[in-house]
Amino acid sequence: MKSLQIIKNKIVEQQQLALIIARWSFLGEKIVFTNGCFDIVHQGHIDYLSKAADLGTKLVVGVNTDNSVRRLGKAENRPLQDEESRKILLSALHFVDLVVLFDEDTPLELIKSIEPDVLVKGSDYSIENIVGHELVLGNGGEVKTIDFLEGFSTSKIVEKAQLK
Repeated sequence: MKSLQIIKNKIVEQQQLALIIARWSFLGEKIVFTNGCFDIVHQGHIDYLSKAADLGTKLVVGVNTDNSVRRLGKAENRPLQDEESRKILLSALHFVDLVVLFDEDTPLELIKSIEPDVLVKGSDYSIENIVGHELVLGNGGEVKTIDFLEGFSTSKIVEKAQLK
């Protein structure tokens, strides 16, 4: 199989997710879920996602659709990269096992369908403010936060690019 096809095979629709997750659960995989916009993938994202992957055996990344990003109230020109580009970039990371889009304002429905063993967000969230924490904890799972790598953010990259 060609490399690009392997990358694209990691991108799934929400309807496909249940079967894959069921198979992984049957095989005893520890499923980790996180989500975000991932507009410009940078060193901070790599650090965060690799640490999230280390918390289990399979990492599923929920990616906000373009419309969802716009509703989050980010800058007017965001996302800078369309959802197709963002999905491909994330799925190219060897430690990301699946990438799935979600169009809702929060990933709660996605979390309900995945029922991850570990739910992960950045440490700028408290556990109580992480969407889906009650569901995951109620199912016997874990909710973790990961510190961001200091000095790396999409906003800072955009600011720096605009100064030129």
